Amino acid sequence: MYTTYHLTSAQEVNTDILDAIKAAFKSKPITIIVEEDDGDSELTADMKTVLEERLQEDEKTYLTAEDSISQLNKKYGL
Repeated sequence: MYTTYHLTSAQEVNTDILDAIKAAFKSKPITIIVEEDDGDSELTADMKTVLEERLQEDEKTYLTAEDSISQLNKKYGL
């Protein structure tokens, strides 16, 4: 399980967010990553390659997002 918090300023970090994290994850181990959101999301070369490959796939064998998720759930129990 994961949760993402988008804040407009680091000043918005408060005890409410920490309490929400504690409530959601209880005593499970967690990792907290903080990164600056410069608003500039770029695709990596690998991401672009995967997207290009998907665009070249035969539409007859195309899976919808829902079908893909369903298959992943069945296979990996996600």
